Amino acid sequence: MVACLLIPGFELRAALRTRPRLALVPSALAPEAGGEPLLGPVTAAAEAAGVKPGMRLGEALATCPSLVLVDRDPATVEREWEDVLRRLEDSGFAVEPVEQGAVVFETRGVERLYGGVHPALERALAAVGSAWDPRVGAADRRFTALAAASVARPGQILLVAPAEEQEFLEPLPLSLLPMTPNRYAELEGLGLRSLGDLRRLPGGAVGERLGTDGKQAWRLAQGGRRARVRGRKPTSELVETLTFPEAIANELTLRRALGSLLERLLARPERAGRPFRKLALVARLVDGGSWRRMATLRDATAELTRLRAALGPKLQELPAPIVELRLEAVELAEHTGQQLALVESAGEENVVRLREGLRQVRASTGAGSVCGVVEVAPWSRVPEARALVVPKDV
Repeated sequence: MVACLLIPGFELRAALRTRPRLALVPSALAPEAGGEPLLGPVTAAAEAAGVKPGMRLGEALATCPSLVLVDRDPATVEREWEDVLRRLEDSGFAVEPVEQGAVVFETRGVERLYGGVHPALERALAAVGSAWDPRVGAADRRFTALAAASVARPGQILLVAPAEEQEFLEPLPLSLLPMTPNRYAELEGLGLRSLGDLRRLPGGAVGERLGTDGKQAWRLAQGGRRARVRGRKPTSELVETLTFPEAIANELTLRRALGSLLERLLARPERAGRPFRKLALVARLVDGGSWRRMATLRDATAELTRLRAALGPKLQELPAPIVELRLEAVELAEHTGQQLALVESAGEENVVRLREGLRQVRASTGAGSVCGVVEVAPWSRVPEARALVVPKDV
């Protein structure tokens, strides 16, 4: 079976780890800097006061004047989420993160180890810990497992048998579908309130009216397709940190600090000569928050000048003086060198560039983001059954 472990409001929970008192009062994650003034996840006390996630800041403060805004802390969120994934992997689960707070894995490989599906899922909950209020849903399809985890209570394991999938999905709300707010409003305007209402419509008509997004939502309302869970590759543990005796904001000092971190990271023997594919620049702000930016390199490299050029401009995005700067090697390239030919064959340069571009896209957006169409039943009378979209191996 495919299982989904869900931690609702993970970003807020992680930010409150160092301030547990705020978890008991009306609190909400502050809006993103430079974006729309929309709240993030909220605590149970805030929800009881009428504040909801995604509410505009002015409306939320008018509804609950005592609402406390919690600054975003992406560095802590990333660290806590990596810790959750590692604890699951230490228990034997090959995990595929969906987003921060949601991860899927298959139970087939560990059922014999723990004595069945339910004991294996109990082990997954125990590995994460009750402090996060995790919940698990398991089913034959990924979307059904995610829907089951979404309606489960904290600490609950909800199993959905294959024969009960349609009946289980029937009354669930449309908010479980990955659509934009405009699409939700359009569906509600058509009188649709649940997944069952959408499922009963003809697929062709939904695709014609709502486009590709609507057709994908209609497929998910049917239960979605069966897809294998692709366990993530082990992450790199190359990290270098520089702590300052006092807060700094001078660009020249920041660039020198970045150069020092790069030199130390390049000198690490664990790198084994492999070039960097993806790097993360993390800073601890003077007011206690954090800042994090990712950089995916077009061509994997270990040249100091190129790494400086890729990461240096991101220092200008710092919102406040910092007291700590950290550089993380998120992903290393597989190759340690490049074999050159005396005479390149016709078209070989384009193939190499295309392959390198595909690797860059996969490093930036995930392993399943680059897909290709494979014919499986070209003779079928059903158009959807003639071909499948599968992740492309580069």
